[in-house]
Amino acid sequence: MNSKMITTFKHTDLPVHMTFSEHDWQLLAQHWYPIALARDISEQPSAAMLLDMPLVIYKMGDELIVAKDVCPHRGVPLSLGRHDGQGIVCRYHGLRFGHEGKCNRIPAHPQHIISDRFHLKTYATTEKYGLIWCCLAARPDDKPVIPDMPYWDDSDYQQLVCPFVDLNCFAGRQLEGFIDVAHFAWVHPDTFGDPDDVEVPDYITTETSYGFDADYISSVGRYPIGTEQRGQDNFNWLRHFEISLPFTATLTIHFPNQSKQVIMNAASPVSARQTRLFAPICRNYDKDLPVEDAYAFNLQIFEEDRLIVETQKPEYLPLDLSMEAHFPADRSSSMYRRLLRKMGFNPIFAA
Repeated sequence: MNSKMITTFKHTDLPVHMTFSEHDWQLLAQHWYPIALARDISEQPSAAMLLDMPLVIYKMGDELIVAKDVCPHRGVPLSLGRHDGQGIVCRYHGLRFGHEGKCNRIPAHPQHIISDRFHLKTYATTEKYGLIWCCLAARPDDKPVIPDMPYWDDSDYQQLVCPFVDLNCFAGRQLEGFIDVAHFAWVHPDTFGDPDDVEVPDYITTETSYGFDADYISSVGRYPIGTEQRGQDNFNWLRHFEISLPFTATLTIHFPNQSKQVIMNAASPVSARQTRLFAPICRNYDKDLPVEDAYAFNLQIFEEDRLIVETQKPEYLPLDLSMEAHFPADRSSSMYRRLLRKMGFNPIFAA
C-alpha cells in the first residue's frame, strides 16, 4: 500500500481509544482477521475487539452480523443486551437491532419513524475454517480475502478448531515468534524441541503475492505420532511456512510415513498490546484420538511461547533492520519485517 492510497483512503469511524498510529490503523483495517470461534456465536450478542474497535456479533437466522458494539442512541455496549427473537435489545432504553444491524424498535416512541442514524455501523464478515472473520474497511459486497489453509477441505484430513489464546503482546511479535526456527530447543524442550539439537540449517524464503513462503528442513521434531511413537530416527522434518501479511501464517509439518499436519497461526490484533490467537488444525493421522488431546498439546506450545512474547522489549516490531541484531537463522523474520515495511507500515510498528 503506497502513501498516496493511504492519503485518499476514507474511513472516519476510528476507535475512540486507539493504540495504533492512524497511518498504521488505516492500513491494518483493510485486512481480514478472525474475531471469534464460529461455534461460540449464536443469536445472543457476543463481544469482540479488533484494532481497538469494540464489536458485537450476533445472528438473525442464517445471517451473521458484526457491528460496532455501541448503541447509536447513548453509547451503551449492545453486547450487554439480549436477543428477543427479532433482534438484540439495548440494555439501556430497549432499542432493538435486527437484520443488517438496522434498528426496528424504539420503545419510548413506538410510532416514531426510525431514521438511518439509529442503525448500527456494520462490518464485512464471513465464516471460514471454523472462525468468524471481519474486515473493518471492506464493503459488504467485497470478496473476503482470507489466507489459504492447505487440506482444510480434504476429506482425508481431520479438521480441528482449537480454543483461542489471549496474549499480552503485539500481533507482529507473536507471528514473528511462530515463524522463528532457532528457538525450538530453548523455548520448547518439553514439547517438540530438542536441547541436544540446536544448530539451524540454512533454509530458503520466497516472496509471494500474499507475503512469503519458507521451507525449513531439519532433524528437530518430537511431535507425538500415535500413542507411543515420537517420530523416526534420522528423519528430516520439512516445515513449510506460508506467511500471509500482516499477521497470519500456516505451517505444514511433514511427518514420517506421509503423515501431515497443518496449523494456522492467525494472530488477531485486539490492540497494539493485545493479541487473540486462533489456531485451526487439520491432519491426516491420529484421527481416532480425542480432539482434546490435540487442543492440550497446542495450548502447551503456545503457553511455552507466552513468557517470551509477553516480555520482549521493545513491545513493538522494529521494521528498520538496523534497530536489532540478526543472524542467518533469522532469514524469515528479516523477510517478514522488510515486507511489512514495503506495505507502508511505520518503521516503529505499533509503538
